[in-house]
Amino acid sequence: MYFDTSYIAKLYLNEPESDQVNELVGGVDTVYSSVWAVAEFHAVLHRCVRECKASPRHVHDMAARFLDDVETGLRNLVPVGEALLRRTSALILSAPGNLFLRAADAVQLTTAQELGEHDVWTNDRHMRSAAAYFGLRGRSV
Repeated sequence: MYFDTSYIAKLYLNEPESDQVNELVGGVDTVYSSVWAVAEFHAVLHRCVRECKASPRHVHDMAARFLDDVETGLRNLVPVGEALLRRTSALILSAPGNLFLRAADAVQLTTAQELGEHDVWTNDRHMRSAAAYFGLRGRSV
């Protein structure tokens, strides 16, 4: 099962749809994502502090829990090397002009495609729309 960072965040923070996302993961051994998710998730945690939705202590605990889950294999983060970035860039350049595609979403979608995934779980409507261009289904609970 492939999650973008928005869905990974729902596993650690009390957000809308967090309960449904946690239920979705219940029967799965491993959640895959790009290693890019580490920086994005930490940015989400930083936003929580900035917006006074969580204390610095709480977000540090969530960051540690996430990295622990990576170490134990509950979250499998796929490396982003030069070859994947070049493939992502080629896909971006050949994308239709009307496709709303951000670089981070393209990295996630290319990573899922490289893994042979069929679905990408996200609450990002732009990423769900762009998924078809990568031969994937954008899914949400």
